[in-house]
Parts: sequence; C-alpha cells; structure tokens
Amino acid sequence: MIAKLRGVVDSTGDDWVVIDVGGVGYLVFASTRTLSRVSVGEAAVLIVETHVREDHIHLYGFSAEAERAFFRLLLTVQGVGAKVALAILSVGSPDDIARAIAAADRGMLTRATGVGPKLAGRIVAELKDKVVAFPVHAGGAGAEGVSRIGPVSVAPVAGACDVSGDAVSALVNLGYGRADAFAAVAVSARDLGENATVQGLLSASLRYLGRGLQA
Repeated sequence: MIAKLRGVVDSTGDDWVVIDVGGVGYLVFASTRTLSRVSVGEAAVLIVETHVREDHIHLYGFSAEAERAFFRLLLTVQGVGAKVALAILSVGSPDDIARAIAAADRGMLTRATGVGPKLAGRIVAELKDKVVAFPVHAGGAGAEGVSRIGPVSVAPVAGACDVSGDAVSALVNLGYGRADAFAAVAVSARDLGENATVQGLLSASLRYLGRGLQA
C-alpha cells in the first residue's frame, strides 16, 4: 500500500496531480484545496489513501492527515464515494465541514458537486454525533494547535476556540446533548463574530435551542 508520496509535481488537472517520484509518475486524485497547494515543477509531499479494486488501483492524495481522516469518515456514509468525498473536501477545510455537519448546515454540503439535499441530510444524520469528537486543527488551516469539536480536549489554541469550548461545556452542564450544544454554539459564534464572549454565546445559543424545541 502507498501511504505517502514525496516527489516533483509533473502535471495537474481539475481533480488530479501526477507526482514524479524517481522517474515514476503516480496519478493521484485530490480535492481542489489540496491541488491549490501544489505547483508544476515544484516538490510536493502528499499523504495517500490507496483504494484497490478488481478493475483498478486509485490513489487519493491529501495535504494533511486531518483531510485524509475526514475523507475516510465521509466514505462511511451510504451514497458517498471517493469522488463525492473529494468534492465535499473541496468546499471547505475538514474543521469547516465538521462544524457545518454538527450545525446541520446542509447548504454548505450541497455546494459540493454531486451532493443534493437528500444526500446532505443523510451525511448530517449519520455523522452529526461522530464529528463532535473528530480531531481538527482549531482555527482552521494553518493553526498550530489541535482541538476537538465540542468540550473534549479544546486547546491548546487560545482565544475564540476557548470561548466556544467553554460555552459548549456550560450548555452540556445544563443538560443539553453535546451535539446540540455544539450546533447552537457554532451558529451563534458565526452570528456574533470573533469578539464573542462566553456569556454572549450562551445567551444566543439558548435562544437558538429554544427555537429548536418550539419548532
């Protein structure tokens, strides 16, 4: 099994890149986010997921382990194949997508080619509880620390991530489920912006949860 490729970018396409490793060219399928990080003629390192079938061997490349892990998670959903999983990973980072799923934001998922409302709903239904504990890079791509969505092991990144984590923990202590708490905080944090306080997030989240209970 091929788990990593280090070489020179030979050529690229809409959803693929050829990596020249010692004179051998490997065709690797990738998301547009990963492809945006490579350039023809330059060195590149890709984490690889190898799929072996009776009629083919396909390589899928990722710029970070978190992206490959989320690719694997998406494939557990019925109706999501490798092509659709890469399309989903093309519309946002793994933590962006995890937050969208936790907040039941089907609109973001349907931005991916091949994902309609029905499939988006299935992805949310099957992964909403799983992404709560999914490890992501806090603060988005390039962040140094690693956290988990929800109150589990939030930090070492300070700032907004800590505020959201504290708000989620407070809601859980009030008796709300972890997934519902995170969904409410995720929506509230988006509405309030980066200067949101714990108290502000709590108030907005409780209003969000109240509307959900009345629906």
